[in-house]
Amino acid sequence: MRAVVQRAARAAVTINGGETRSVGQSLVVFLGVVKGDGEAQAVFLADKLSGLRVFSDAQEKMNLSLADVGGEALVISNFTLGSDCKKGRRPSFDLAAPPEEAQALYRRFVEELQARGVPVQTGEFGAQMQVSVENDGPVTLILDTERIGR
Repeated sequence: MRAVVQRAARAAVTINGGETRSVGQSLVVFLGVVKGDGEAQAVFLADKLSGLRVFSDAQEKMNLSLADVGGEALVISNFTLGSDCKKGRRPSFDLAAPPEEAQALYRRFVEELQARGVPVQTGEFGAQMQVSVENDGPVTLILDTERIGR
C-alpha cells in the first residue's frame, strides 16, 4: 500500500460534484492499493498512521499523534498511486490492484483506523472527487508498506 499523508488544519472532499465531507485538524490520506497487498498491509499501515507523531507539541516539536490532538482522518482512495512513470511520458497503472481487491483493502484500512479510535471521513471509492486540503506546516509524508517493512 502506498499513502501520501498531509497534516491538515482542515480538509474536505466533494464527491461527484454533490455531497461534501469535511474534517478539522486531521491527516489527509491518499491511499493506493498495489498488486500483492493484503490485509496485513492494511493493518500495518493503519497502525503506523494512527500512532504517527506528526503534530506539534507545546515546544513546536512533532511529537503528538492523532489521538493526542483529538484529530481525524480523511481517507481518499487514489489508484494513481499505483503508477509507474519510469518509461515514457504516460504513467502506467499496471502496479495498481484490481478494483474489487483495492476497494476491499481500502475499506479494511478505514475499519482498522476506526478500530484504533480515529474518527474517519472518506471519499467514495472510484468516484470523481475534488479534495481541498489546508496543509498545516506544510507536512507531507509518503508511506509505502513495501519500503517500511511490510
